[in-house]
Order: sequence, then structure tokens, then C-alpha cells
Amino acid sequence: MTIEPRLIVTGREADGTSVFVTDEPADPTTIAAFPGTFYLMWGTDDGGTTVGTEPQEPKVFPFFPGPGGTRALFLRFAPHSSEPAGDPEAIAAEGAEKLPGLLDVFEPDNPGMHTTDSIDYGICLEGELHLELDDGKEVKLVPGTLVVQQGTRHAWHNKSDTPALMCYVLIGAGR
Repeated sequence: MTIEPRLIVTGREADGTSVFVTDEPADPTTIAAFPGTFYLMWGTDDGGTTVGTEPQEPKVFPFFPGPGGTRALFLRFAPHSSEPAGDPEAIAAEGAEKLPGLLDVFEPDNPGMHTTDSIDYGICLEGELHLELDDGKEVKLVPGTLVVQQGTRHAWHNKSDTPALMCYVLIGAGR
């Protein structure tokens, strides 16, 4: 059974009563620069957030949070992920429009390699994915694997014939 990302958000009424604010399927986003599907779920402003009776709106852009901000997303990697084909300028423009900030961290001369100023929790939910670090070493992730990325240079590769689904929680950090 394939996991279909879904967002449920709770909140409080003015009297403090807990309520469901949102319960809906996640909207998929695709870009030519990346062979997969993004589901941007939720995020908080940089510098931290508060809870209470004031409604909170998700902050999902820029893609990577600044210090104290958060982002939560699912990412389904296509099988045999590879470099995008087509006009590089058009691919970059589409990425900047649909997922602002995502492509800014990627190295132009090393496809897939990137570094972010964040602590990232990545949980493999479906399929298998390989995590490569800058020394070329790789580790295979299978469902149930949790990766903690501490602002390191890395790339993700789906070398299999099936999609791989990851859930990420990004916490913006200073470097």
C-alpha cells in the first residue's frame, strides 16, 4: 500500500477548546530539476513560534528555514533518479517559482550534492534510498531508518526500480 501524505492541523478556539483546523490530502509539487514529488506540509517562522488561540499559518517558503524556523515535508524520490534533461535556465526558473530556495543550496558542478544550515531528521517510509556524503561513502536507507543530518554536505540517490518516500523535518540552525 502506497502512503498518501495527509495534513491534519489542530488549534484552539478562543475559549481554549481544542479543534481540528485542517484535515486534507497534501498537494503534490513537481519540478523538472528534481525527479520526484514534494509534499510541503507545514513550517514555522524563523526565530521560533508560539502556541495559543491565535491561528497559525504554515510557512513553507523559503524552502529551507532560517535559525529557529522549521519545515516538515514528504519527498517521494522517483526510481533511478538522474539529472534533469532540458534547458537549464528554464529548469532553474521553474524550480525558483514552485519551490523558492530549494535549488539555491545545490552545487552546479556536483549534481545532487548540497549543504544546508539546518538539522534535518529524515525518516525512510517506503522503498530504499542511498545517502552519499562528500567523501563518496554511501549508506542505504530502508523503511524505519532515521537519518540526522547536521548541516553536512550530501546527496540522495534512489538506485532501485521503485519510488522511495522520505519524511523530513528541517530545523533552521546557525553555522
